Amino acid sequence: MTSVGTSAAAAATLADLLEHLGGVSPRRVQARPFPGAAIEQDVLDMYAREGRLCELVDGVLVEKGMGFRESFLAMALSAILWGFVKQHNLGLVTGADGMVRLASGLVRIPGLAPNLVVEVLSESNTAREMSRKRHDYFTAGVQMVWLIDPDARTLEVFVSEDQSTVLDEGQTLDGGSVLPGFTLHLHNLFAELDRHGRTDANND
Repeated sequence: MTSVGTSAAAAATLADLLEHLGGVSPRRVQARPFPGAAIEQDVLDMYAREGRLCELVDGVLVEKGMGFRESFLAMALSAILWGFVKQHNLGLVTGADGMVRLASGLVRIPGLAPNLVVEVLSESNTAREMSRKRHDYFTAGVQMVWLIDPDARTLEVFVSEDQSTVLDEGQTLDGGSVLPGFTLHLHNLFAELDRHGRTDANND
């Protein structure tokens, strides 16, 4: 489990702050507002003013890294899920820029929103950052997290913060109790990406 007890405001150095945020690249940490002083409105203002997606973590704006592959996979899976959810009247599906208020002062931007959260790994994500995100999600009541790794072509299903199953592209994903009846052969998802024959050279 990732410890989140230390506040960003208590970080004495930039290195301490980056460690607190899960070892993210300093390029993703926004200097304005000053780290530790940002509020939820700053997330909205940044997106409206500059079109940049940032998450709010302990008063710090952290830019969400998402290149072509990550955006495409999130969009493709969102479309598949929306078709299923709409047909079965199960609720709503948001896209990769959907902002989720998990708690006061904590705004995350998962690929898709609770009860199911989907995250697509980018090169700028760290293992500790993703561990902290899972802590935030499950603490807020999320029931399931899917973590897609475009490089490994896998999808890891988390049913709790530290309990997961890794599926490769030869296996079939199911929605469990969150999306009963939903299935997807992962080869079909990654094949959509292959069909476009593009890679992203702009990740951190």
